[in-house]
Amino acid sequence: MVGVYAPGSHSATLTSIGLFALQHRGQESAGVAAADQGRIRLHTGMGLVSEAFRDGDIDGITGGLAIGHTRYSTTGASRSDNAQPLLVNGLNGPLAVAHNGNVINSRQLREQAQTQWNCVFQTSTDSEVIAQLLANAPGNTWPERIFYAMARMQGAFSLALLTPDAIIAVRDPLGIRPLCLGRLDNGWVVASETCALDHMQAEFVRELDPGEVAVISGDGVQSAVYGDAARRGRALCVFEWIYFARPDSVMDGRLMHTAREDMGAQLAREHPVDADLVIGIPDSSTSAAVGFARESGIPFANGLVRNRYVGRTFIEPEQQRRDRGVRQKFNPMPAVIGGKRLVVVDDSIVRGTTTPHVVDLLRRAGATEVHLRVCAPPIKHPCYLGVDMATRGELIAANKTIAEICELTGSDSLGYLSVRGLMNLVHGQQGGFCDACFTGNYPVPVQLELTKQSLERATA
Repeated sequence: MVGVYAPGSHSATLTSIGLFALQHRGQESAGVAAADQGRIRLHTGMGLVSEAFRDGDIDGITGGLAIGHTRYSTTGASRSDNAQPLLVNGLNGPLAVAHNGNVINSRQLREQAQTQWNCVFQTSTDSEVIAQLLANAPGNTWPERIFYAMARMQGAFSLALLTPDAIIAVRDPLGIRPLCLGRLDNGWVVASETCALDHMQAEFVRELDPGEVAVISGDGVQSAVYGDAARRGRALCVFEWIYFARPDSVMDGRLMHTAREDMGAQLAREHPVDADLVIGIPDSSTSAAVGFARESGIPFANGLVRNRYVGRTFIEPEQQRRDRGVRQKFNPMPAVIGGKRLVVVDDSIVRGTTTPHVVDLLRRAGATEVHLRVCAPPIKHPCYLGVDMATRGELIAANKTIAEICELTGSDSLGYLSVRGLMNLVHGQQGGFCDACFTGNYPVPVQLELTKQSLERATA
C-alpha cells in the first residue's frame, strides 16, 4: 500500500515504483488511483504489478496525488472486482481506498450501511465496507469522519485514502498493520514499509502512531490521534517481523534483517544440534539462518536456489497453487549439501503441507540428515487480523505434537523458537505485539468461526 502527494508530478508512476517494492505483500492484484483537477481516475488489474500495469496503462492516470495497492486477500475471493484501490461516491464525495488488514465486523457494518445510507456494494470485501463507511460518515472534516468509523470498526486497518485534494493515511488504534511516512523533495509519501520509500527516493520520517490520521494536502501534514489510542498500547503483528516485511525494511528502529539474525541466534541457543551446514529456505529464512550459523559455529551455505520468477507461496490463496509453487520454486545443489548433515532454518510451518516437499528435495540431493529449525513458535490459532493463516483444523501445530510433525515432515529433528524467546527479541522501541497465532490471546474479541469467505457467503 502506497500513497503519494507530489503536486506537479505524475504520481501514479511513482506509486507504481513503490508497489513493485511491496510486491511481497500481495500478488493477486494491483491498482493505482490518482486525483487530477477534482477527478479521481483508477486502474486495477489481476496478477503481479508487472501484469496489472502494462505499457501505457497508467499514462492516463494523471495527477499529483495517488494511492496504490497490491492485494493479498484475507476477506473475499481473488477476483477482479475485489482489486484495490476501491473508488466509491458517497455523501462526502468521491473517495479511493487502499486497505491492509481485516475488519472482523464488516458483515454487520455492511448491513448498517445498506440500511442507513442505501449503499450498493459491488464487491465481497471488507475494504469496500470501510470505503462506504468513510464516504458517508457524518462530520465536517476527514479526521472527524474517520474517527466516527474507527469507533465502529473492529480489527486491523492501515489505510491510504485519496480525495480530490488530499492523501490521508490511517492506522488502526492498535497499530496491528504497519504504516510509515516519508518525505519527497516536492511532497510526501506513505507506505506499508520503509523499503518502498527507498525505491521511491523518499526520506523516512517516522512510523504512524496507532490510531493516527495524517491528512496530507496543500497545508502540509496535519495529524490527529483517535481518542485514547496513545494509552491503549500497540499490538503490531509479530508475523511482520518473522515473515511479511522485507529484510531491508525498518520497524521500531530495527532493520528486519538483523532482527531475524537475532531470532536465528536465539533458535540456535534453544535447539542446538550437531551438524555440518546451516542453510535457510530462501529468501524469507536466509537472515535467520545466518544468525543460527553465527551463534552455533556451524558454517552457513546456500543449499537451495530459489527461482526468482515464482512468488511467495505462503500468500497464495489456494493450497494446490502453494504445492505447485514449492516444486517450481526451489532447486537443491547436490555439490554443496551431498553427504552433509543439514540444519534447515524456516520462518514458519503453518499447514505443514509444503515442508515435506522441501525435506524430500534435500534428501534426494544427498543430505544425510535434515534438522528443521523454525523461527516462529508453533502456530496453533487462526489469524483474523490480516494474515490468511488457515482454519484451526488446517493448522498442523494445533492438531499434532512436535514429534508427530517431525515424522510427517520427514526430518530428523524439529525445533521451534519459543514464544518467550521471540518476544524478548522483538520488543523494539515501542513494544506491544500481537502473538495470537501462537497463544490465542487476541488483542480484540474475535468470532472463532470467521473465515475468509464469510462476507462472500453472507452477501451471495
